[in-house]
Amino acid sequence: MINLERLGVFLPQGYLFKDVSLQINKGDKVGLVGKNGAGKSTLLRLLGGVNKPTEGKIHTVKGLTVGYLTQDIKIDTVQSVFEYLNNSNEVLTKLRDAIEYINHQLVTRTDYESEAYLNMLDELNDLNHNYNIIDGYSWEEKIETTLKGLGFSDTEIHNSLNTFSGGWKMRAELAKILVNNPDVILLDEPTNHLDIISIGWLESYLQKFEGAVIIISHDRLFLDNVTKRTLEISMSKIFDFPYAYTKYKELREEELERLQGAKKQQDKDIKHTEELINKFRAKKNKAAFAQSLIKKLEKTDRIEIEKDNVARMNITFPLSVQPGKWVLELSDLGKKYGEKVLFDSVNITVGRGEKIALLGPNGVGKSTLLKRILNVLEGPGSVTYGHNVNCTYFAQDQAEQLDPNKTIYETVDDVAKGEIRKDLRSILGAFLFSGEDIDKRVGVLSGGERTRLALCQLLLSPSNVLILDEPTNHLDILSKEVLKDALKNYEGTFIVVSHDREFLDGLTNRIWDIENKALKIHHFDVKEYLQKKMADSLLESKSLVNKKPIVQEKTKKATNEINPAKKELEKKIKQLESNIASIELQIKSMDEELAVLDYNNEDNAQQVLSNYDSKKGDLNHLMSEWEILTEQLFALED
Repeated sequence: MINLERLGVFLPQGYLFKDVSLQINKGDKVGLVGKNGAGKSTLLRLLGGVNKPTEGKIHTVKGLTVGYLTQDIKIDTVQSVFEYLNNSNEVLTKLRDAIEYINHQLVTRTDYESEAYLNMLDELNDLNHNYNIIDGYSWEEKIETTLKGLGFSDTEIHNSLNTFSGGWKMRAELAKILVNNPDVILLDEPTNHLDIISIGWLESYLQKFEGAVIIISHDRLFLDNVTKRTLEISMSKIFDFPYAYTKYKELREEELERLQGAKKQQDKDIKHTEELINKFRAKKNKAAFAQSLIKKLEKTDRIEIEKDNVARMNITFPLSVQPGKWVLELSDLGKKYGEKVLFDSVNITVGRGEKIALLGPNGVGKSTLLKRILNVLEGPGSVTYGHNVNCTYFAQDQAEQLDPNKTIYETVDDVAKGEIRKDLRSILGAFLFSGEDIDKRVGVLSGGERTRLALCQLLLSPSNVLILDEPTNHLDILSKEVLKDALKNYEGTFIVVSHDREFLDGLTNRIWDIENKALKIHHFDVKEYLQKKMADSLLESKSLVNKKPIVQEKTKKATNEINPAKKELEKKIKQLESNIASIELQIKSMDEELAVLDYNNEDNAQQVLSNYDSKKGDLNHLMSEWEILTEQLFALED
């Protein structure tokens, strides 16, 4: 489907990557990984046709359609969410408008016997046929199912898109891509603005998707569940592994260990060669030998290693003071905005040492509940803190509240108390700040680096209860591992809101779930919670998924023709079924041929793909004809 030929991107500071040659085939599910700044988003922009490469070419099959979800979605429209998706397919829209126009003409005109009127009937029949072939009659149902899967309620889909936040606009854009069913889907951090339930739905959708998918994500579990191939951008190269993220990471670590040993030996050999050159280059009878050594050294392919720099150490953050047996008591707690009630009559006591995950879809009031617990927001009910409780809060925008003029070290040194201040450099190292990094000003840090620093500051602050609202946003996989390890070793109590299942797995011992304006408490783990939620969601949508689209035949009155030849219909249907079975066998054979197709031979590849598309078109045409004749047969039987 896509063939990269010696691709390269050059920036003023050097190459992001160069001389990249690889293929993306139909059905490939690819995870694109690499350190921040390695060029992941740049590569997606190239594949999406947004940017052009500095060097090389990108070859695609004729007519390839690509759906590209970027991190910087910009949508400015007064259309409702549903209208935005409903008008997103130009072919369907043109057919729908043409059908509506002719139907209107047929109803208002009275020249039933004229040739023009009969021609319109023929044209309408062709339009309906084409509309049915491309699933036009199930289009609206498909839109509603997709929007519901991504978290939109039945009422929200009819609200103007401009009334939604950037995160919800991203969901609408993702839905638009999915309903249009492109050949290739490119996703740049798709889970950033999805809740834990919507992520599960998207996973299931992509697993069944027949085209190619390329994903940039910091969600390890999402990559493991969706992808089967990993491309790593490192040291201006792209390494290709036929495995999902976790398996790739294990093999990559083993490979790096082997390279480390080889590099040590190579460095030793190079040093010895340089010593010989320095020793003999000044001697006349050894000058030629020295020159041969110099040439040999110049031709040496130096081994380069880019290794993850993660300090493997256990961090223990001491409590500010030991609290009593219970730390929080919520009595008849509630919150509403106008007529909209988020939650009501929440009564619960939180014991010392509890590790709580607060889950639920976006918009149900998770962040609001945290702010009510902190007494930041007013509302009915009360919150009582237990003996010696010292509560610290990490907001979603916590990283933006850091002083940009302070250094990394000063930022944590300001909050740390007691003996732990002696270990600040080691602790910063564990949060991926080492060496001269700690002297950088906060103002020059990236979003992910600021979030890491804010979390380190939080855990060093004197506390025994932590309230964390989406602490993993903007963190890469390694940083999330560091935070998870730190929280596992935390001796206090915490309540955390997060959509990252891998992060939550094994971290908490309670689940709070806001559902139907009440707080439900579960004692099973995150996996069991999600399985239950997905099962409930499938039951709710079962009737919608199984609903048979109704084709309105507005021209029956006008045509006033009934074909009584039931046997003739049955004969045609039987012949169609035989033809369909034959073409399906041919397509299956061609699928096997496509799996080993050499895309470098462009003429042959184009011919094979053209034949494949032609057979697919024939099959769709026969299937549509079969559906029409079958409906006519049923009508006669009735």
